Amino acid sequence: MERMALRPVEAVEVTVLVDNFVDMLLPPDGVARRPALGAGALAPDHAHLRAEHGLSLLVEVERGGERATLLYDAGLGRDTALHNMDVLGVGLGDLRAVVLSHGHSDHHGGLEGMVRRAGRAGLPLVLHPEAWRERRVVFAGGGELRLPPPSRGDLEREGVAIGEERSASLLIDGAVLVTGEVERVTPFERGLPGGEARLGGSWEPDPWIHDDQAMVVHVAGCGLVVLSGCSHAGAINVLRQAQRLTGVERIHALVGGMHLSGPAFEPLIGPTMDELAAIGPDWLAPGHCTGWRATHEIASRMPGAFVKTAVGTRLRFAGGA
Repeated sequence: MERMALRPVEAVEVTVLVDNFVDMLLPPDGVARRPALGAGALAPDHAHLRAEHGLSLLVEVERGGERATLLYDAGLGRDTALHNMDVLGVGLGDLRAVVLSHGHSDHHGGLEGMVRRAGRAGLPLVLHPEAWRERRVVFAGGGELRLPPPSRGDLEREGVAIGEERSASLLIDGAVLVTGEVERVTPFERGLPGGEARLGGSWEPDPWIHDDQAMVVHVAGCGLVVLSGCSHAGAINVLRQAQRLTGVERIHALVGGMHLSGPAFEPLIGPTMDELAAIGPDWLAPGHCTGWRATHEIASRMPGAFVKTAVGTRLRFAGGA
């Protein structure tokens, strides 16, 4: 695997636009700042922040006195991210690119609205070519969950410049790494049981979700900040991939989904926690599909690193933070 020349930055800020959880009473905590609770914020007619089963992160990278903005995923609902941005008073600024973690609908549902809000022709969208697959999850009891892909036609009509990448790539003049397809090296992270894709007109097993990819920033003096949408490759595989690609061992933070919720994944909590403890991230900010059992285990085993996130949380990682 070829190493990527990831250029260190001075700071990165991550604003949670969409996640599964809202808590207007969360206090500031370590690297986390919360939205202001203004007068009347809990009145029935107030424009509340919305939570849903989805994820969207606004990422601002600071280097040399300049800031560059990227979007990592866009949530499930067509207007959820936009609504929360309006409530928070957050703008897209000069949005440089959108990165899609994978093709499941809870990560791309708001893409078209965000592209329109950005108002930029030729906005780059980076995704793995398998993100276009039509997918479903078939459960042991016989039920199924459909996970439609993004619409290439709709995105092209919005003027998006689609960039399909299987391998790692760099954005923002080498300051942001997209991991591309994550190598599976751990013995216990085995993909999505019951995952299927429509291939050649029929449903075929597709548990690996090869389009799963993370975003990585190297904060000078701190280490790697890794953002993961669902970690379908496995949270530990994702972190190891970031280390291999950059040659940087220190993990400063892991933010996002770790997919440890539900009976198929809760058995992985123990080995995942053991590996996380060995890696020793400075900060762990689990969200989305991590699940309450895994989140509580992180808070219990690594209380000094744990940060509770919610919609509106802003995480700032800077030198010495």
